Amino acid sequence: MPEESTTPDSVERIRRGVEAFNRRDFDAVMSFYSPDVVWDASIREIGTFEGAAALRGLWEEWQALYEELTVEVKEIADLGNGVTFAAIHQNARPVGIQGHVEMRDAQVHLWEKGLIVHATVYLDPAEARATAERLAESRG
Repeated sequence: MPEESTTPDSVERIRRGVEAFNRRDFDAVMSFYSPDVVWDASIREIGTFEGAAALRGLWEEWQALYEELTVEVKEIADLGNGVTFAAIHQNARPVGIQGHVEMRDAQVHLWEKGLIVHATVYLDPAEARATAERLAESRG
């Protein structure tokens, strides 16, 4: 009988990472990323962040802008060959503001050895999913 893997799959790892982000547990969040990760959020005019320290800095600064911030995964898929797709919804209350803001986007993740090595943010979930599907096919 084959042994079951004790390593959670990429979908579960993304869910755990989002849960950790919502708790502001950045050590746990960063445990899912390669030390050399590249996070490309240039579509949002935020920039591209290279390395775990730069990515952690982005998230710490992002969280500091909000008194309340909840990230929810609306859709997630492991497309095979080390490629995942996730549609994300953020609901936040900026510091000093009564109202809430919402932001939706999608992310494509490339995985190696159980860690995310590259992530790209997209505004259009359909575009992100199509890109992720092409990447998964090309990596097969």
